[in-house]
Amino acid sequence: MEHSFSLPNSGHNYDAKASKLGMWLFLYTELLLFGGLFMVYMVYRALNPDAFLIASFNLNVWLGTINTVVLLTSSMTVAMSITAIQKGNSKLSLILLALTVAAAVIFLVIKYFEWGAKIEHGFWPGMDHFTNLPFGEQLYFYLYFFMTGLHGLHVVVGMVFILIVMKKIKNGSQNKNKNQLLENSGLYWHLVDLIWIYLFPLFYLIH
Repeated sequence: MEHSFSLPNSGHNYDAKASKLGMWLFLYTELLLFGGLFMVYMVYRALNPDAFLIASFNLNVWLGTINTVVLLTSSMTVAMSITAIQKGNSKLSLILLALTVAAAVIFLVIKYFEWGAKIEHGFWPGMDHFTNLPFGEQLYFYLYFFMTGLHGLHVVVGMVFILIVMKKIKNGSQNKNKNQLLENSGLYWHLVDLIWIYLFPLFYLIH
């Protein structure tokens, strides 16, 4: 008589590996996107070094620094939340994820006021003051608004991702034995942090 057997949780392990591979492939496409934008930035900056330097003085380095610290802290809390759930402490994991979401909100609020100040002073493309700027400075602000805006969109997506994971932790579908979605949200959030680590010096620390 033939006997068949299956390894326990083998299906779950396969799904988890497939999920992680899919996330890594997605993150790779995101890196290609921002990598291309960084190359465009470097080319235009090399062609307009003085204009980019002058334009950068209109940014608030302190606000950029605070946002950098906020995102670095949020990466720490999301990593700690993964460790917490792996140890079976779902409550602590939820608290740490809530702190991550709070950090994301703080980042976006600061960016809102920062953008608001730039728009108020006429640096938004198409405004009268903007059209009177030298071409190199216009390029700088085109790239600034587009790249930081695209990054801000990724922050919003990351927040939604984490909120969905929090809901699943609350109903028990993400737990000690099944937490791949949380790990994937952590990977995505680390990417958001990594992108900002490059954006911050490129735009704020030219001088």
